[in-house]
Amino acid sequence: MAESIEATIARYKEDFDLFETPEQKIEYIFDLGKRHTTLPAELKNDDTFIKGCASPAWLAAECKEGRLHLRGEGTSEMAKGMLTLLLDIFNDRSPDEILKFDPAKLQELGIVELLSPVRQQSLEAFLKKVYDYAKACKEGRL
Repeated sequence: MAESIEATIARYKEDFDLFETPEQKIEYIFDLGKRHTTLPAELKNDDTFIKGCASPAWLAAECKEGRLHLRGEGTSEMAKGMLTLLLDIFNDRSPDEILKFDPAKLQELGIVELLSPVRQQSLEAFLKKVYDYAKACKEGRL
């Protein structure tokens, strides 16, 4: 069985705790972005566009066998890194696991406060889309 959302966050927190400065933590986020995937053009549309993101980004979802499968693409280095991190946390989960998760626990990573207010709004926009997809998956609308 896959690790829980909390365990994934704890694993990333251990990584972030290795860095002494905010700049090193941001650099790590940029490094995560090097693993970033792209979406096919047909999945980059108004439905998947993350409204409220600082730079253009998309999040597509599919509900298969009771699990939410997420794929995303960002255009800036920060968006690519944060999407890679967040997809690792939220992808391939049951809707209930996502809906029960308190997004405030992301604060434990020690990086949210490093994000500019605009980037924090981007994070909130991403989370809203994930939770909306999770509700739709649970209700059989996805």
